[in-house]
Amino acid sequence: MLCPHLLNKTLIAPLRNAMYNFEEMSVRHALQSTFSQDAKIQLCHPFENMACIEDLYDRAYAPLYEAIPDLERRDTLLMSGPSEDGSHWVGCCGYYTGSFEKPWLGIVPTGHQVSMRFHEFYKIEDHQIIEMQALWDIPEVMMQANCWPMSPSLGREWHVPAPAPQNGLSQIPWDAASSQSSYQTVLDMCNALGNHAEGGVEAMELGRYWHERCSWYGPSGIGTARGIKGFRNWHQIPFLNGLPDRVGDASKGYLFADGDFVGFTAWPGMSMSVSGDGWLGIAPSGQEITMRSLDFWRCENQMIRENWVLVDLLHVYHQLGVNVLHRMSEMTKARRLQFDP
Repeated sequence: MLCPHLLNKTLIAPLRNAMYNFEEMSVRHALQSTFSQDAKIQLCHPFENMACIEDLYDRAYAPLYEAIPDLERRDTLLMSGPSEDGSHWVGCCGYYTGSFEKPWLGIVPTGHQVSMRFHEFYKIEDHQIIEMQALWDIPEVMMQANCWPMSPSLGREWHVPAPAPQNGLSQIPWDAASSQSSYQTVLDMCNALGNHAEGGVEAMELGRYWHERCSWYGPSGIGTARGIKGFRNWHQIPFLNGLPDRVGDASKGYLFADGDFVGFTAWPGMSMSVSGDGWLGIAPSGQEITMRSLDFWRCENQMIRENWVLVDLLHVYHQLGVNVLHRMSEMTKARRLQFDP
């Protein structure tokens, strides 16, 4: 009997291949052949929910392809597995790249090669994609175009790498034992994070779950952190200080594992109010918000060695009444005049 999770990876292969050598008709055909007609399609801000597959191409991919005419998709991580509720998921991590030739979302083109990281999760049923949740690191493109409208990142901004062992695109059959081990490591770590409210940082037992040489690859606007010290300084401490009442509900999301890799998706995954200080320079107004975050972990000897995280930061600011794209447009008005008709 063929492994269903390997078959699910095979199912989305035509879509990934079509986007590697991006061309409109081949991508449209791949979307039509892999998605169910009534699939639930959810993208990051400002795209939000898509009405249908045609809407997904016309509103999201077509403008990106027009701005980057040699658009190319490069996957660095591909995993598949079952969630606790029995649903089957495929997770993809990588980046879109090419020469940025025309404006996109108001971002001024550079004429140089750019990259935009993506995390995309697909729910599979009856050999079709019935749900898609996707985050694109649009702020990463702003940063490369030298039009940054948000507060400076605390972590390191760079081109986030593929998994260190270069095993992110494995096509071996799904292994229950190694997948369960990785799944349990990440689940226990996530549960331990919730102990902070009662026992502080010691109660989270970070050293029990995170490798001493771990890398946490956050989104542009937060950046990468190295080691537990870096993770605490450049992400966790500001996050906890600024959002002290955050609540995550794993029961509303999907956690699944494939060998050394674990993925988690929820839409949204957390709720909180911006009631403290020290997170992204946002004033503590008490505004209640939700947060979309799509995560990948790589485990090594029952420890987390790498963690890729994307957060829909534009959606966070949108809920707070700040239009980041408009602010960016005002900053680059003089530069954009050369592109206006």
